Amino acid sequence: MIGLLVSAAQAALVSTAQAATVPVAATDVAVSWDTLYWFLIYLSLFFFVGIVAAMVIFGIKYRKAVHPKPKYIHGHVGIELAWTIIPTILVMWIFVWGWMVYKDMVDAPLDSMEIHVIGKQWLWQFVYKNGVSTIGDVYVPVNKPVKFIMSSEDVLHAMFIPNFRVKHDVVPGMYTYLWFEAKVPGIHQIYCTEYCGTSHSGMLGRMIVLTPEQWQDFVAGKKIDVDSLPADPTFPGYRANRLGEGLEATAQSTGGAAPTLTLAEKGKVLTQTKGCVACHTGDGSKLIGPSYKGIYGTDVKLSDGKTVKVDDNYIRESIENPQAKIVAGYPGSMPVYKGLVTEEEIVSITEYIKSLK
Repeated sequence: MIGLLVSAAQAALVSTAQAATVPVAATDVAVSWDTLYWFLIYLSLFFFVGIVAAMVIFGIKYRKAVHPKPKYIHGHVGIELAWTIIPTILVMWIFVWGWMVYKDMVDAPLDSMEIHVIGKQWLWQFVYKNGVSTIGDVYVPVNKPVKFIMSSEDVLHAMFIPNFRVKHDVVPGMYTYLWFEAKVPGIHQIYCTEYCGTSHSGMLGRMIVLTPEQWQDFVAGKKIDVDSLPADPTFPGYRANRLGEGLEATAQSTGGAAPTLTLAEKGKVLTQTKGCVACHTGDGSKLIGPSYKGIYGTDVKLSDGKTVKVDDNYIRESIENPQAKIVAGYPGSMPVYKGLVTEEEIVSITEYIKSLK
């Protein structure tokens, strides 16, 4: 018990001392987490002071010099109920509160703008639906929900944006998701928080939140003057793109340069060059394999009787390991494409299939 009290006190003191350097809360979710965090700190501090005060008072009042012979106390039902019921209510309250904030953090709004994120040793690549691709810097509009669809090209990484209070693993061979709605324009730091090799500490990035006018300039292909934007001073070196200087392809951004093809258009070309059109169509007609048209987001029945929803991970698995889930009524004759398509190509093909509604 004493050890727990000391630990709570130390946590409270450390947090209070660091309050001046706590990252800014740049999203509504960040504000919610901070509110819960400080509630826990002050609640722990309240009970720590109360319990220690009671120990000191009882130690003085019932010391041996005053009460040489201790008095036997049988018990007190009211006190026993209080120290059982009150902590139970507090713990359940904290659980429900935390669950509600967690749900807000993981459930992305349906109108979220999607950006594909590819983790590589040791940089972040961001791919927009219009075909723009940036490395190191990601540009997003303020007050607009943004959903990251993340995958890794090599090893396990983890996307962490302290100012947004969001973090998620980026796993090779599958997609993970993270969403936010930035409320503070300017530069916010991005980290990789999963050890991924020699230059893990240099795998940094910048979240560049733009005002509506700046976002329109970016979409139009104009270069954004990043150095003129406000930045969070609690992160040393925030003006520099990355710490990992000297690495190949480090932190060079395309700005808002207009691409020649959107992701969906690139995906359509890839289905032709990779031979996908020999078995699949985009107009609803059937060949050897099911058509791409209208399939995304639906439930399809498999040859083993099970049902699966067609999402990003299902499409990826169907490309890399097509024999894992065969759609009922079709032969399992598709060849394995694992290693024959890159992360960027899988992203493009997926966006093409999603566009065929």
